[in-house]
Amino acid sequence: MKIADNKRDEFWPPLPFAEWNETAATLHMWTQIIGKIRLTQTPWINHSWHVTLYLTSRGLTTSPIPHGLSTFEIMFDFIDHELRIDKSDGARRAVELGPRSVADFYYAVMGALAEIELPVSINTMPNEIANPIPFDHDHEHRTYDAEYANRFWRVLLQSARVFQEFRSRFCGKCSPVHFFWGSFDLAVTRFSGRAAPPHPGGVPHLPDEITREAYSQEVSSLGFWPGNASAPTPIFYSYAYPEPPGFAESKIQPEGASYHKQMREFILPYDTVRIAESPDEVLLDFAQSAYDAASKLGKWDRTALEEVKPSLHSAQQHS
Repeated sequence: MKIADNKRDEFWPPLPFAEWNETAATLHMWTQIIGKIRLTQTPWINHSWHVTLYLTSRGLTTSPIPHGLSTFEIMFDFIDHELRIDKSDGARRAVELGPRSVADFYYAVMGALAEIELPVSINTMPNEIANPIPFDHDHEHRTYDAEYANRFWRVLLQSARVFQEFRSRFCGKCSPVHFFWGSFDLAVTRFSGRAAPPHPGGVPHLPDEITREAYSQEVSSLGFWPGNASAPTPIFYSYAYPEPPGFAESKIQPEGASYHKQMREFILPYDTVRIAESPDEVLLDFAQSAYDAASKLGKWDRTALEEVKPSLHSAQQHS
């Protein structure tokens, strides 16, 4: 899908991390609070799929969460910049998204839930970050730039759209396209169907048993990550676990893709996709070539895992 230059920023906006790093840090903690509410109330699903958030046409949502015989849903709206809580009995509450501390946001959300008889208790310690501050004591992170929050969502929205296209080529076990609030990234993961060796763990403030269950089967994963203070470049990534011999030396498309030794994954700068004549094509080439390398070198049963669409949905096969 080619994109006109005058429409590019509307759909694939610039997202330089240095210009919204404080907002990103605050929003990361806010999404962790909401994600942990879903975690607390939802039955366990393999690979922690029960904790993730999903893209909507206005932001991110938990999807319906059980609470006794009721359900409720929490949605970030990055157009009107509010957090909405909808309960199955019709009750609704909203929390403004604006410059406010993580602690203030935490108490506002918990208060709104209590008002509509949805009491929830969560572990207030953030996950997967160094030097975490408990949510209810975090007065340090308090920045919210509405323009950049909206840009971030728009990048996630376009990425998810392309990820769904890539996902549709595969008929094996595959995750949804979902947003992990711990690592603050969007991902979709394909599975070979075989068990994997135990993962070494070591993710900051995440129990090793959670990491090991997440990587208990062989995977090839694709994602988008906006960057952080130590690596301030938004990227698309693809990795394999376990990494097959020769993977790091594979030729991955497009030309701007490279293997990152510390991260042990192929990365493609977001800006390479954003400025391309056809961002979809560039991103799909990256996704497909990285999967091809992982699955061929890992000796996956590629033929059995390829989706063969009915004739009314004729499409090129990609394995």
